[in-house]
Amino acid sequence: MKHAIIYHNPRCSKSRQTRTLLEENGFEIEEVRYLDTPPTVEMMDTLCDLLGVAPTEIVRTGEAEFKALGLSLKDNATNRQAWLEILHQHPKLIQRPIVRIGDKAVIGRPPENVLSLF
Repeated sequence: MKHAIIYHNPRCSKSRQTRTLLEENGFEIEEVRYLDTPPTVEMMDTLCDLLGVAPTEIVRTGEAEFKALGLSLKDNATNRQAWLEILHQHPKLIQRPIVRIGDKAVIGRPPENVLSLF
């Protein structure tokens, strides 16, 4: 059976739709509830590499926590490592869901994005 890892919040409708789409396509799902178990800094680095994006590109800037922390994507002083730390410490800021299949990953917004992985 094919294996997929989904980093998601089960309360999010897009996350649930993405999971269902994977199951309908025969994938065994490894679920990571990233709010309960935040990805390590190293895993965030790996996921960004697999997604082909900088950490700032997976930040949910609309979250109240983003504003409360006084963060800005325009702050050039905040480097990649610092953003990885921020995402680890504040997992609510991570775009969701992230699906990893082998050495590829996508953000499941819209859920159909996962189709590009298989």
